[in-house]
Amino acid sequence: MKKSVTILGATGSVGTSTMDLVRRNRDLYKVVALTANSNVEELIKLATEFSPQFVALGDDSKFSLLKEALANTNIEIAAGRDAVIHAANLQSDWVMSSIMGAAGLEPTLCAIRRGAQVAFANKETLVCAGDLMMKEVHRSDAKLLPVDSEHNAIYQVFENHQKQAIDKIHLTGSGGPFRTWSTDDMTNATPKQAINHPNWSMGAKISVDSATMMNKGLELIEACYLFDMPEDKIDILVHPQSVIHSMVEYRDGSVLAQLGSPDMRTPIAYCLSWPNRMNAPVEQLDFIKLSRLDFEAPDYDKFPSLRLARNAASEGRGAPTILSAANEVAVDAFLKNKIGFLDIATLVEEVLTQSSRYVLNNIEEVIELDQNSRRLAQEHLLKFSA
Repeated sequence: MKKSVTILGATGSVGTSTMDLVRRNRDLYKVVALTANSNVEELIKLATEFSPQFVALGDDSKFSLLKEALANTNIEIAAGRDAVIHAANLQSDWVMSSIMGAAGLEPTLCAIRRGAQVAFANKETLVCAGDLMMKEVHRSDAKLLPVDSEHNAIYQVFENHQKQAIDKIHLTGSGGPFRTWSTDDMTNATPKQAINHPNWSMGAKISVDSATMMNKGLELIEACYLFDMPEDKIDILVHPQSVIHSMVEYRDGSVLAQLGSPDMRTPIAYCLSWPNRMNAPVEQLDFIKLSRLDFEAPDYDKFPSLRLARNAASEGRGAPTILSAANEVAVDAFLKNKIGFLDIATLVEEVLTQSSRYVLNNIEEVIELDQNSRRLAQEHLLKFSA
């Protein structure tokens, strides 16, 4: 029996890697639904190749192109926010949630509520609505499988039956392209330099987050929710080679680590084939050539986004939602050359300082706080362009 799969965000970097694994294992998987935001050309190619039941495009302005290209097929097509949510609601065994930003919240929640196996590469799912998402996971008996290499690594070595014996989780990160740069040098960093990650091939937004190390801060918040661990038991460790993807330290002195080449197809393959394992076309580690593994403490002064994320994780009450929303606006502005690289963390901190905190009781309140935080961030952007 083939496992039926839905890929939300099929044309992004994670979605493309997922489709590559499905393509190589057609005898194991059947594609039920595919979505994309605006890359209609690539979505048409995937729909033609895999013949899913349903295809949705988030950007409804390009719907006519999709409709014309798939007119002579039996594929149901739609566009807009509700169409993407419908894709998540369609019956399938497994869902890849890789829609970037807060736009992925509702579709991911829908897939969780129907009890699917949900592989999530969308940080905002847990950063913005961690308590709500985890409650729904437990209520629906869904399986939440982390795709981020760090959380996937922790997941593989996290002994749930020995949770009380865990002393610390070590989240590793490469340090990004500016690890060795001075603060003065980073003042003039360009978007092209920021997205030039030394080890990973990722989308522009997540690459900039890696450069500011906000990515690692968001991962810390995710880990708090996903593994039900307090912020002070999660350590961040800079590991330039990106070979050890994270570690769990136990009170008996044992430290369990997951290692692998920096290729997203490894954690995706783990999630796609769970609870089994599948072949993945990734480079095998050669320990002789590897020869050394380096580790450094992160510089919280040079990368203030780490401090902001830790504070948000400790504070809760909507602070992570505000942090994530303001960061999305700031990164987008940087990529459009509206603000400088160091202005990203400055803008996020200003929004956090001026925003009210309160407990979020439902997804509607999460979305409202996210939107209000984005509006406030846009208002602050005017100061940088004045």
